[in-house]
Amino acid sequence: MMSTVQSAARAPETHAAPSNPRQQPAAPQSAVSQPPAEPRGYLFLSQSMKRGRFLVWLRRAHAWMGLWGAALGLLFGVSGILLNHRNEMKIPLAKQHESRQTLTPPVSSLESPETLEAWLRTELKLSHAKSRIQKKPAAPTPWGGGRIEQPENWRVMLITPNRSITAEYWKGDAEAHIEQKEANAWATLANFHKGSGMSNVWILLTDTLAGALLVLAITGTLLWSRLHGPRLLAAGLIGTTLTTALVLMLTTLSLS
Repeated sequence: MMSTVQSAARAPETHAAPSNPRQQPAAPQSAVSQPPAEPRGYLFLSQSMKRGRFLVWLRRAHAWMGLWGAALGLLFGVSGILLNHRNEMKIPLAKQHESRQTLTPPVSSLESPETLEAWLRTELKLSHAKSRIQKKPAAPTPWGGGRIEQPENWRVMLITPNRSITAEYWKGDAEAHIEQKEANAWATLANFHKGSGMSNVWILLTDTLAGALLVLAITGTLLWSRLHGPRLLAAGLIGTTLTTALVLMLTTLSLS
């Protein structure tokens, strides 16, 4: 009788073995599903811009603009350092060799400043140089105790990145005075930076580099916000840079 009661008491403790030994009991699920986690970072983007095609476009624009500006950026970076140190803290790399000579142009080239310029291009082999012409009319000028009539003066300049020619001619003379400057490689590089003697195509090309730098600045700021600190740190960094530049510019203007 006692064994029968004990068997009945132990009966509820026995469980049927699962048909699949690898099957594990399912974990209890919460009644409320968790929303997907929001992307972290991108401090300057709205929630709608933190996903999808906008981020793909942002990364691609930053990468391609960086690739476009890499070669020209190297050129303008090196030449920019040279230009920054032209007067103060000079870097003795960019130099120009000056020489002077006197030429006797043919009479047919002395009809006007334009005909003199055309002859100089041919004579000095500067067919693609940028030109500038200055013409001063004849005018009385003090001389000794009286006044004399100063003849008409022409000044013709032919400019290339590595060479510049300045020709001065007084109307009625038979000779033109030539001043020539030949730049070394570093000075030529600086002239590329300034666009001195370059064509309009070069100027437009450098405009595209300036546009690429603007795009890099904007996209880089947006991408930076994904990787680094809070808005306060970003605002402090940008504000410090702009304030320092502004103070230096205003100080320079007040001292001039």
